[in-house]
Amino acid sequence: MGDAAFDFDGETVIVTGGSSGIGRATAIAFGDAGATVVVADIREEPKDLDAEVATHELIRERGGTAEYVETDVSDSDDVESVVAAARELGGVDVMVNNAALFAGGGIRDLDVDDFDAMLRVNARGVMLGTQVAANDMLDRDEPGCVVNTASISSTYAQYGQVGYDATKGAVRMLTRGAALDLAETGVRVNAVAPGQIATEFLEGWTEEAQESVDSDGFLKDVPMGRAGTPADVAPAICYLASDAAGYTTGELLHVDGGWHVC
Repeated sequence: MGDAAFDFDGETVIVTGGSSGIGRATAIAFGDAGATVVVADIREEPKDLDAEVATHELIRERGGTAEYVETDVSDSDDVESVVAAARELGGVDVMVNNAALFAGGGIRDLDVDDFDAMLRVNARGVMLGTQVAANDMLDRDEPGCVVNTASISSTYAQYGQVGYDATKGAVRMLTRGAALDLAETGVRVNAVAPGQIATEFLEGWTEEAQESVDSDGFLKDVPMGRAGTPADVAPAICYLASDAAGYTTGELLHVDGGWHVC
């Protein structure tokens, strides 16, 4: 099968958590498709094992246009600042709320501070990013779209990660509620739900999970027989941001190798 081709020439895209993992692959995909990319992350350096160049610098090396803005997505001033930076580049057309935190723990032992941190980044960050970007789009009379990174955890509980599941469930409902609120304005809001993706988001997991994945800690096997990669998720985000999905809003698109269907 051939690679998906998208055209975002003349558009400005913000990708939060864009320095590493799914965010990095997504930012690069938008850059390759002609977009001006604003990489918004709390750190500039990538965490990926095979990544040596910062995301915005790599996009430039590949002939694209990109900037890095240090951003804590849970801080409303930071989110306002990154959207203002995008306005200087033409105005945000696509907002990808991808930044997230993970901390394990069952209901009896989940650390409250860890839970609060996930709430701030995973839920509050998505709310702020959607709100500020949508307001900017409509202030400019240029309705665009928002794509959130949810998770299989948005719908399916998994052992030992009750806090993460709860915050990703919030992302699902923030997506649906915002899509309903904004539908008449022309701003679309959708989400991807990645499954087991081999990234350094779960520290140390990449090397062990590149070729295959079993059910350890995830209740069941992946029907397609392997972990996903960030490159599996990025095209789904680009699709939801593209004109091809122009009649799609409030959708949760699973990218999980069939995990959710069995």
